[in-house]
Amino acid sequence: MALRTVPIRRAANRQNLFMGGDRELVMFSGLMAGALIFTAQDMRSTIFGLVLWFGALYILRLAAKSDPQLRHVYLRSRRYAPYYAPHSTPWRINRTEYK
Repeated sequence: MALRTVPIRRAANRQNLFMGGDRELVMFSGLMAGALIFTAQDMRSTIFGLVLWFGALYILRLAAKSDPQLRHVYLRSRRYAPYYAPHSTPWRINRTEYK
């Protein structure tokens, strides 16, 4: 009796990306660039806002290509940081007070 294989379809397994980057980070960087452009209403701030937008989009696309869940992994590691000790040996006595 052979093992049964179940195909995993790509459509049900895709990450939630927008314009090639993480959805929330891309939209937030666009919001910040738009707020800079429309509140200052100056040519220098418009150029700086557009450079900020395209630079953030480029960096977020590179990050999403490396790991689409990079933001989720980072936030979870920040949340779990108080739970694990920064020492690799199992014989270390961990103290609860912080100096």
